Amino acid sequence: MSWFKRKTKGITTTTNEKKDTPKGLWYKSPTGKIVDTEELEQNFYVSPEDGYHVRIGSKEYFEILFDENTFKELDADLTSKDPLKFVDTKKYPDRLKAAQDKTQLKDAVRTAVGKSKGKELVIACMDFSFIGGSMGSVVGEKIARAANYSLKNKIPLMVISKSGGARMMEAALSLMQMAKTSVKLAQLADASIPYISLCTDPTTGGTTASFAMLGDINISEPGALIGFAGPRIVRDTTGKELPEGFQTAEFLLEHGFLDFITHRKDLKNRVNLYIDLITNQPIRS
Repeated sequence: MSWFKRKTKGITTTTNEKKDTPKGLWYKSPTGKIVDTEELEQNFYVSPEDGYHVRIGSKEYFEILFDENTFKELDADLTSKDPLKFVDTKKYPDRLKAAQDKTQLKDAVRTAVGKSKGKELVIACMDFSFIGGSMGSVVGEKIARAANYSLKNKIPLMVISKSGGARMMEAALSLMQMAKTSVKLAQLADASIPYISLCTDPTTGGTTASFAMLGDINISEPGALIGFAGPRIVRDTTGKELPEGFQTAEFLLEHGFLDFITHRKDLKNRVNLYIDLITNQPIRS
């Protein structure tokens, strides 16, 4: 006979009375490592135990790359229109509004100019939190304008890619951004202005097929997924098992698609070292 008998059925503790850990106090990496969020921030949003690079956005990359987080944002108010009157589960303008309210961003890329280790640098950084970092007309236009700014002022350009590919709500208009951005980068090359491409997790679709792979130097963070179609699509299309680590940054480095992989804490130094070398400047410590 059981010595314990429950007097009431069900759990009677109210939600407000539960002693749950406050949201955001801890972060659990995909490998199961637990890290304090303050420690994570101090470590450039990289899990110190397993080296996992947490997805971050333009706010964090600007903090890492610009001296004292000081910069001038370019074309900050540029927003998408709805020329195709696109509707899926909701109207495109409604989806844009929801994404803007959630992320406090105007679109999936921010562009800015500031000093990095004392010298000017233009950075275009994509935000995956805004409709999966999808490449629409605004993304293409802002990157093209950032390239124009670099061209006019003879300042190196860096693009940080983090994208699921073309934005389906803009259809062919989205795909046109591949050609537009590629032309602008060709103009930078003709003017001998350095262009650095940083591929982060994930960099896929039309982004990979255009500006993300056109850098004078193409670099990545450890473990980033980089490819055109995702692994599942490739596997289903070819009917073959994929090599181990397929489409990871390490796989692409081994096969010559990347120049190097860098830990996020070394990113600022390594980018500036490359710029100094290619522009024949004294090495900055």
